[in-house]
Amino acid sequence: MRIDNNRNLFLALITGTLAALLTCAAVKAHAATEIIPSVGLTRTTDSDETKSIYGLALRTSMIPSVVDLELKGQYRNSLVLGGAAREHQWPVTASLWLTPLRVLYAGAGVGWYHTTLDYQGPTAPPTDTFEKFGVHAGGGLRVPFGSSMALDLNGRYVWLEDQETASIPQKFNPDFWDASLGLAFRFSGGGHHDENKSN
Repeated sequence: MRIDNNRNLFLALITGTLAALLTCAAVKAHAATEIIPSVGLTRTTDSDETKSIYGLALRTSMIPSVVDLELKGQYRNSLVLGGAAREHQWPVTASLWLTPLRVLYAGAGVGWYHTTLDYQGPTAPPTDTFEKFGVHAGGGLRVPFGSSMALDLNGRYVWLEDQETASIPQKFNPDFWDASLGLAFRFSGGGHHDENKSN
């Protein structure tokens, strides 16, 4: 248990460091930075139930037309353990997206997943809360309109460690996928003009 707690603390520090780097990059970047609120669908491999997912991302260019850095927070919930519990999850993720094409991107990243299990039924055990580290891979499609906005379609698959609870001696696979549609609002950093405006 101590090893797991130390590992989760270490990974949370890594995620926090990436968030700080992204914030600095957003302030100092010569290229445009985007704020992307989104809504979409998600489903775990343990369930056939598809639920809504909500997110807010900050994305900026590390190397223009090559690599973007993104920090994203989300909220999702779904039934797990065959419907015996409802999982509430607040992922915070950092991603690197390869962007050789303006409209398509793909990449991977890491994340910290704060999770609560609410057990169902009149004799339900107490709520479980825990933190997990995960990795993800995915990609997306951007459809710009105007000089400062774009539609952003993003999909990813998330790998997490199998979850076992003390209340129910049963493991379940917490891996999940999500697909979301966002509206990207672009603003320029460092007082430089957006490259689209100079063409």
